[in-house]
Amino acid sequence: MFGDAATDPPQAVEVLNPQGAGVALILCEHASNHIPARYDGLGLDAEVRSSHAAWDPGARSLSLLISAALDATVVASCVSRLVYDCNRPPEASNAMPVKSEKFDIPGNQSLSQASREERIATVYRPFCDAVDDVVAARQAAGRPTVLITMHSFTPVYFGRPRAVEIGILHDDDSRLANAMLAQAHLLPHRRIERNEPYGPADGVTHSLKIHGQVHGFANVMLEVRNDLLRTAEDEQAMANELMTLITPALETLTLEGAGRV
Repeated sequence: MFGDAATDPPQAVEVLNPQGAGVALILCEHASNHIPARYDGLGLDAEVRSSHAAWDPGARSLSLLISAALDATVVASCVSRLVYDCNRPPEASNAMPVKSEKFDIPGNQSLSQASREERIATVYRPFCDAVDDVVAARQAAGRPTVLITMHSFTPVYFGRPRAVEIGILHDDDSRLANAMLAQAHLLPHRRIERNEPYGPADGVTHSLKIHGQVHGFANVMLEVRNDLLRTAEDEQAMANELMTLITPALETLTLEGAGRV
């Protein structure tokens, strides 16, 4: 389980394959369930700290597998989303959630403004700064970019089973999502849906907007049901399936200028 070490990692964010020459930049905001020692476990037991509430199981592994296939840079958070959800702006009520699905988060109850600012400064800002640095380097080199954010979701939410297996999400810019959905027939055994199990109205497209749309990058958020990611073999199989959608989708996108696809 990534990030559940006895000691804190030296940083809040990691940049993997920083010299990747591929067109894609992959973000994994919920890569880790690590809760830094200064937060005293947020008052949670081990079951909650390892659950989908604390991270997106399999999302980091998928990010790395797709990175290898595309020679893509990956920016991943090293801190649990229960400390700070890097796919939410500071003003969002669920950036530091007091409850996640059925789980109460004691360490997030009645946070002072100073405590909130500390988490913004030590978790969220470093993640955003790392993305900005990668984007700036790509733009300076005149390299086209598409943005992919990688997530997983629980098969049962508030007691209700979810039939969707792969969600392809977008906000105002649907270019990459449309191009991927046009290839869904290549995976007839999978239930693939647009803006499911979440969509823009749920506030999940923050990263797409501030790291993708603002630069004119074609962008997409991928959600994979986590019961399909239980083993390394599952993760590799799913990465192959996602590449079945991603590869032809990238080929259909037209270059629109330096730093854009």
